[in-house]
Amino acid sequence: MTVLKPCSDSSNSFNLVCLCFLLFPIVLVSGECSCEVEAFEEYSGEALKYKLAAIATILVAGALGVSLPLLSKKVPSLRPEKDIFFMVKAFAAGVILATGFIHILPEAFDRLTSPCLGENPWGKFPFTGFVAMMSSIGTLMVDSFATGYYKRQHFNKNKLVGVDHDEERADEHAGHVHVHTHATHGHAHGGSVDHSSHDLALLELIRRRVVSQVLELGIVVHSVIIGISLGASGNPDTIKPLLAALSFHQFFEGMGLGGCISQAEFKSRSMAIMATFFSLTTPVGIAIGIGISSFYNENSPTALVVQGTFNSASAGILIYMALVDLLAADFMSPILQSNVRLQLGANLSLLLGAGCMSILAKWA
Repeated sequence: MTVLKPCSDSSNSFNLVCLCFLLFPIVLVSGECSCEVEAFEEYSGEALKYKLAAIATILVAGALGVSLPLLSKKVPSLRPEKDIFFMVKAFAAGVILATGFIHILPEAFDRLTSPCLGENPWGKFPFTGFVAMMSSIGTLMVDSFATGYYKRQHFNKNKLVGVDHDEERADEHAGHVHVHTHATHGHAHGGSVDHSSHDLALLELIRRRVVSQVLELGIVVHSVIIGISLGASGNPDTIKPLLAALSFHQFFEGMGLGGCISQAEFKSRSMAIMATFFSLTTPVGIAIGIGISSFYNENSPTALVVQGTFNSASAGILIYMALVDLLAADFMSPILQSNVRLQLGANLSLLLGAGCMSILAKWA
């Protein structure tokens, strides 16, 4: 299992890189302001109350959602092999899918087709769809290369260990080859089966670890952006529906991410870091929005381009992850395929999750 160490230890540096990457556009977003299409909203004390309430509520909702699947050792019904786990994960995947299609992608289209941006090039090319497509392809590449890297690392190491082991056995049994041929063959055959089964389980574990880290990257990108938007808003009527929608969204999105982290079987420290990182992203975004609200104009060209581009990218990532790594992986698994009741339940949970998150688009 030593081969998995780099992947597990890499979660700390992975989160630090994500944080640095996400903080970079904040400087750009707060830098310019002057589109006259929509007046800048005045900062109000009433709005600040809702923003502070949003920080606390969303923090609790996200932490609770991501922590529940991680408590599967103490709550047997939440273990990955239980039926309820598939139902909850399907519901969470529906929430993530609707977030990408219904909430983030339309918002990205609005940003990148705003009249505050020049006709050339923003009005002459569908940048939103292009960025979403490229981020989906990029996610596929990261999935493929990361899984392939750890797979090659594991098999190369096993190969070297196997060669050394064979050489030791050859020296040890020199002169007794004919006497022990049959027994040795039988033992070797059984050993190869065990190694093959172990390799498959190990590769599946590596795959789950890659999926959980890429999913977290996609989630935190849009979480920070939406947090900044909420924090910078000065209109309580805008903040109230966002508060309810984001709390619901963070809870079930956390459930989906927490399920992936639980299945990936990280060390306790790595799981705690990933769960904390997810829980803090939106509240930190809101706090940053509050800090820059006095001079922030969401209709400035730079703000529109940065928000639109990052929303498009996160939409592509979330749509890919929801369909490929969450839904396809579970819905095509032997466990679900062999149980009609569980299959129907998972499909209903998926539709319910997607439907509930879609309805919230009416208010936020």
